[in-house]
Amino acid sequence: MQTPDPDHRLRSLLDSPNLWRGSEHYLAATTQAGGHFPGLPTGFAALDTSLPWRGWPANALVEIITPLWGTGELQLVLPLLRRISMAGKSALWFSPPCIPYAPALANAGVDIARMIIVTPPPPQVLWGIEKALQNKACALVLAWPGHLSGKHIRRLQLAASTGQTLGILFHHRNIRHSASVLRLRAEAEEDALALTVLKARGSYRHDRIRVPWSSHE
Repeated sequence: MQTPDPDHRLRSLLDSPNLWRGSEHYLAATTQAGGHFPGLPTGFAALDTSLPWRGWPANALVEIITPLWGTGELQLVLPLLRRISMAGKSALWFSPPCIPYAPALANAGVDIARMIIVTPPPPQVLWGIEKALQNKACALVLAWPGHLSGKHIRRLQLAASTGQTLGILFHHRNIRHSASVLRLRAEAEEDALALTVLKARGSYRHDRIRVPWSSHE
């Protein structure tokens, strides 16, 4: 039986995106060594630069926390929705607070035929989101789940990892010990959407980014 190479095991550990490095982005070191960024580009260069994956984390749960609905938070996902729909994949919208405005989505290049809106009764929302995240046929889940606890978020993060699906939750509460991989706070300003990185697994940074309205690439 071949003895495992200890150097190989060490390299595997150092290459893990779950390794916290304290003073640097994990992926900055990976790129210097000829690696690549495993994230999904957000469409906003400043945001990509601030995130350790250089984009949305794949197969993970993201929280976007905003004080009010309609502050521009959907602008953040328009480039992702466009990319997914152009690839022939679908996105599920769970319980959005308002009916998405189809002409605006179409003008942003999103194929609205690939956008599926689901409005289950409130007791079934969490269950539905979890099942959608566990389904590998689903490329993206956008959800407005209402009140969440840390336990709920752990369940949804596990579901996203199991189903290899990106899930983005929109809600109002900042749950400090949330198990999500990325947590952003979004606040509307006069000429931009102000984002604060509250948590990005693998990074110590808490950047504040301003995304000018309609500035996606």
